[in-house]
Amino acid sequence: MNYDDEMQRKNILKLREKLEALPPYCGEFMRGIENVTSHRTRLAYAYDLTLFFNYLKTEGGFSERQINDVSILNKLTLTDLEKYISYLNYFEETDKDGKVIVHKNTERGKSRKIASLRTFYKYFYKKQLITTNPASLIDMPKYHQKQIIRLEPDEVARLLDTIEQGPTLSKSQMKYYEKTKVRDFALISLLLGTGMRVSECVGIDRKNIDFENNGIKILRKGGSEQVIYFGKEVRDALIDYLEERKNIPSDSDALFLSMQNKRITVRAVENLVKKYTRCVTTLKNISPHKLRSTYGTNLYRETGDIYLVADVLGHRDVNTTRKHYAQIDDDRRRVAAKVVKLRD
Repeated sequence: MNYDDEMQRKNILKLREKLEALPPYCGEFMRGIENVTSHRTRLAYAYDLTLFFNYLKTEGGFSERQINDVSILNKLTLTDLEKYISYLNYFEETDKDGKVIVHKNTERGKSRKIASLRTFYKYFYKKQLITTNPASLIDMPKYHQKQIIRLEPDEVARLLDTIEQGPTLSKSQMKYYEKTKVRDFALISLLLGTGMRVSECVGIDRKNIDFENNGIKILRKGGSEQVIYFGKEVRDALIDYLEERKNIPSDSDALFLSMQNKRITVRAVENLVKKYTRCVTTLKNISPHKLRSTYGTNLYRETGDIYLVADVLGHRDVNTTRKHYAQIDDDRRRVAAKVVKLRD
């Protein structure tokens, strides 16, 4: 079973588990959108709906019986939904061990949950099971554009040097360093040299690599397959790792293996990226996604082609890419202002 099939199996089982605790009509909703959404999207909806219905029980004063009837959606007003959105700013939950967990939502987090509600209400309104759709009237939070966090060229060079030489790692980190440095160098070189998502990276099997054309077949977000290409530095790093990989006994065909000789996880990649990048910069919190931003920034600076950047990064909408790299355009406009002089 390949990585995507395994993730799909796990997500479907998790979705079924979540649906058991949700009102019965949530299952109808999930079946209704099955042909137009991915299993990841439906699971994300399930998490958002769980939060929404828990709020109705704990903060909204509705009973289990009321919530289990789809007519409750008719009873909720726009004001009720706006109170819920306000609640998302900050709320506390107690876990099974009695520990209080604090939750906060940024504008992006609230926007996703509003989008989930809109889709949920739209489905039942379209099916004529409810007569009102207040969710369609909720205003989306205004995004505050954040500065792109990325590594500068000298930081990228120092990062790769750190992985190759391990000069500033702690004793506990050095314990495993010699066993994983070739893998880690290849993995981070691949992220920096292609801009792929970490989920796409961990899903790669050895058979997906074509060294004749320097390409890798990956499964993009949303389920589409795409071949992305890499340069000589990434090629050399991958070849070195695959030579070492031949001597590792494993039933998995995964390209990158964990210390347990199983497919490496997203969380493990996140941890190793943080481990190495902290040796390079303490001011920037670098995640695998920030390595993706580093690649996108470098590609845009070199080519100035926003459509190429969007295609390589796998963005469906070029406007998503344009907004993300708007700051670079502003930097270029500032340079342009200094080039033209009115007087010598």
